[in-house]
Amino acid sequence: MIKVLFFARIRDQVGCAELTVELPDNVANIGDFTDLIKARGAGFDEALSDPNILVAVNQEMAGEQTTVEDGDEIAYFPPVTGG
Repeated sequence: MIKVLFFARIRDQVGCAELTVELPDNVANIGDFTDLIKARGAGFDEALSDPNILVAVNQEMAGEQTTVEDGDEIAYFPPVTGG
């Protein structure tokens, strides 16, 4: 199982802060996993289609080709801005 966390406006768009998802055999990396989550519905697709969204796997920044394994924690969050 994969624990998925959503933060800030992404959490608001998808309507939850956390999901637990079974990892299908055909999902090997973050790109595949994000496509799987986006398929859950319009809110997920809209929230995760933003190219500026950041992703962390087990609290380390990740890219689309980062490997995903059963038991991982994946977090999606908007870029941090400040001044």
